[in-house]
Amino acid sequence: MGAMTRTPLDPAITATLTEAADRVRATSGTQVGDMVEAALLRTLTDTVTMGDDGTAFVITGDIPAMWMRDSTTQLTPYLRFLSTCPPLADLVAAVVRRQLACLDHDPYANAFNDGPTGAHYDPEDVCDDPHVWEQKYEIDSFAYPVTLAHTLWRTTGRVDVFDGRAHRVLRTIVDQLRAEQDHDASPYRFRRDTDIPTETLARDGRGTAVGRTGMTWSGFRPSDDACTYGYNIPANLFAAQALLAIGDIAGEVLDDAALAADARALSGELVAGVEAFGVVPGVPGEQPGVPGEVSGLPGAEPGDPAPIYAYEVDGLGGVLRMDDANTPSLLSLPLVAPDVYDADVWRATRAFVLSPANPYYVTGTAASGIGSPHTKPGRVWPIALAVEALTGTPEDRVRLLGVLARTDGGTGRMHEAFDASDPTAFSRPWFSWADSMFCEVALVVADETAPDVC
Repeated sequence: MGAMTRTPLDPAITATLTEAADRVRATSGTQVGDMVEAALLRTLTDTVTMGDDGTAFVITGDIPAMWMRDSTTQLTPYLRFLSTCPPLADLVAAVVRRQLACLDHDPYANAFNDGPTGAHYDPEDVCDDPHVWEQKYEIDSFAYPVTLAHTLWRTTGRVDVFDGRAHRVLRTIVDQLRAEQDHDASPYRFRRDTDIPTETLARDGRGTAVGRTGMTWSGFRPSDDACTYGYNIPANLFAAQALLAIGDIAGEVLDDAALAADARALSGELVAGVEAFGVVPGVPGEQPGVPGEVSGLPGAEPGDPAPIYAYEVDGLGGVLRMDDANTPSLLSLPLVAPDVYDADVWRATRAFVLSPANPYYVTGTAASGIGSPHTKPGRVWPIALAVEALTGTPEDRVRLLGVLARTDGGTGRMHEAFDASDPTAFSRPWFSWADSMFCEVALVVADETAPDVC
């Protein structure tokens, strides 16, 4: 990578974001509008560094590394402006180029340094590559950059990011997802000297045992916690969606019919695997708001709760019923996997994950929502509140936008997680992903409430 330098925002970007914040002020009040404007500007000025090689490095906030997931989700609220603000489209293209360069360097890594700095989360990890901050294999590290590149192309028509390296990376993604359908034959290992089971993989770094299902294996969740079982359902559906995007790009831009066909076929295999192994009976007596009977599941009887998506399975009978705040999550499936998820199964799943039946659903005096085993018990994640809003009704969005604004702990920023009864107790004072999701909810509310306000 070339030398990195921070540059002032293009005036067109600043004007676009200020106008957007004014729309929020007109619909949701001055406080929310001011928070949105500050967050939109802060993400671009404080987390994005432009390089002299046409790429952009994006830190998460208070950690000086670039995650494939975070660097995509941090851009979410800006994507609506790509067709009307060319400098913003240029910035997103620069991020895509860096993401593809990272994946080209190490397709198993989840987070990278700004060059070969040698920085690591844990210097004793098996991977000692100086470019790699951490080598936790997470399926979404593929899916997020692919869907970002696809959105940039579909929105603007630009194809300059799809160069020879991009072509090579897309081929690698398909090949690696297919290879990890049989994880026992995989060379990947992750070992960390720790007593925390979510920070390393069992079986000498291979992870817990799995059977063949048609799904693709992942070592870690989007939270960076180790999977309990190797087939993460939301990640597999997100990967299936990304593979359809690869099919589009390969067929329409790269003129690679073989890659397009392979990507689409693999997408179908992942979806079939989810349907066969990842759709499970609901929780009898604990799953509110779910009608009726189970159809299509062996042994189902009238009156049983409707089937839901499991969070993880192993293909050997192990099933984990929960949802995590980090995305891709089960709650986020309409956002990340719109063409491959089953809407009926998801509606039942939503009722489950937003209820006490989900072991990580938290209720407090300040907020109720989804937490995570990644953080302390009793804490709600703003990201999850934002996803709940974006997958709910317009009324849900207005209500939850207010909850988010009131639970900033007096800082004017979103955090990783906060105590559901005391928002001043929070983790990560600067978490750009959460800021961006707050902005996305506010902008959607503005669009729905007063689309003609300038």
